[in-house]
Amino acid sequence: MKVLAIIPARGGSKGIPKKNIYPLDGKPLIAYTCESALKAKLVDRVILSTDSKEINDVAIAYGVESPFLRPNHLAEDNTPAFPVIEYTLNQLKDEGYEADAILLLQPTSPMRTSQHIDEAIQKFQDSKLDTLVSVVEVPHQYNPVSILTPKGDHLENYIQTDKQILRRQDKPKVYARNGPAILINDCKSLLERGTLYPNKVAYYEMDTFSSHDIDNMEDLQIAEMLLRTKREME
Repeated sequence: MKVLAIIPARGGSKGIPKKNIYPLDGKPLIAYTCESALKAKLVDRVILSTDSKEINDVAIAYGVESPFLRPNHLAEDNTPAFPVIEYTLNQLKDEGYEADAILLLQPTSPMRTSQHIDEAIQKFQDSKLDTLVSVVEVPHQYNPVSILTPKGDHLENYIQTDKQILRRQDKPKVYARNGPAILINDCKSLLERGTLYPNKVAYYEMDTFSSHDIDNMEDLQIAEMLLRTKREME
C-alpha cells in the first residue's frame, strides 16, 4: 500500500505569527513533523502543501518535497482540509503519481513520532475501514457525564440521565481527536465522499504527552518544557 503523507502548512496564522516555522527547542515547529514523517517506514512519500515560500524553504531544508505552492484561495482562514488534499492529489496525478492512502500530518503536533505514524498505518491496514484518526483519552473531569450546562441561574447535567455518575471508575471511557496528530484516509473513498470523516472511523490511541497540540503561545511554552523533560530523562 502506497501511503502519501501530506503536511498542510499555510503561511497565515493569527494566534502565533508564522506558527508553522516558529522556533521550538532549537528547531522550527514544522521540522518535528518533517522528521517523523520521513523516518516512518510505512510512508511512501512526504509532500508539503503550503502557500508560503518561507515555509516551503524550511521544509525542503529538512528533506520534505514541496513541488508546488498552494494557490491563495486554498490558504484562507476558513479553508477546509479536503480541497487542499484534492488539489495536491490532482497535481501529483499530473506527474503520474497516485497513492492508495492519504496520511494527513498537522505541523502543530510536534510530539508525534515515526513510531506513532507506523503503528497508526498498520492499524489502519488491519482495520479494513476507510478512515483512521488519532485520539487521546478524555480526562475523567471532562467526561461528558461530568459536564454541566447553565440553565438560568443554575447548572444542570448536560447529559440527562436517571443515574448520576460521580466516581471516576464508573465513568465510560471516551476519546477526543488530538489535533488530530494523525489522520489516514483511503484515497479512493475519500475522493468519492468528499469528506475526511465517514460515520465509522478506526482509531489509534496516543498518550497525553504525545498528543500535545500547538495552538497558542502557552502551548508552545508547555511544549518547550515537555521536550526538555524528555531529553533529560533519556
